Order: sequence, then structure tokens, then C-alpha cells
Amino acid sequence: MKSTTKPLLRLWEWQARAACRGMKSSMFFSPAGERGGARRRREARAVAVCRGCPVQSDCRSFAENSRQAYGVWGGATERQRRALGPGS
Repeated sequence: MKSTTKPLLRLWEWQARAACRGMKSSMFFSPAGERGGARRRREARAVAVCRGCPVQSDCRSFAENSRQAYGVWGGATERQRRALGPGS
């Protein structure tokens, strides 16, 4: 019988080449109570990291396809992904 499952490693390989690898997650995910200017500044720093990332499109596709509700993924903020709507 032929297996129809994909090796999981292939689904995640792109993460090993990510520019954010090894960085603190707090740069990409909002700490409790963060609002306004502090949030915009953190998001801008995160998006700047993503801008030069060799796997930016893989990361953004992952976030959109898995409907990640939080954080900056592939240079897109939570608000930006929400604006695209489900399945975008």
C-alpha cells in the first residue's frame, strides 16, 4: 500500500532558513497590554526583519493557510491578514 502522507520535515524546512530564526518571539508577537505606538514600532521592526528574509513568501503563505491569528508572519501583521479575510 502506497503512503499518501508527506514527510513533516518537508513542510517545515523553510523555517531553518528564516531570518528570524533564533530571535525572541516577543519581537513578532504582541505582549499582553501592548497598544498604540509601542505596537506599531514593534511591528515595524518585525516587518523589517521579514523584508530581507529568503523565505518570506513561504512564511506568509503558512500564516494565511493555517489562519494564524496572532503575530507578524512573512511581513504581514495581524491586521493585514485579517483585512484579507479567511482563505486569502
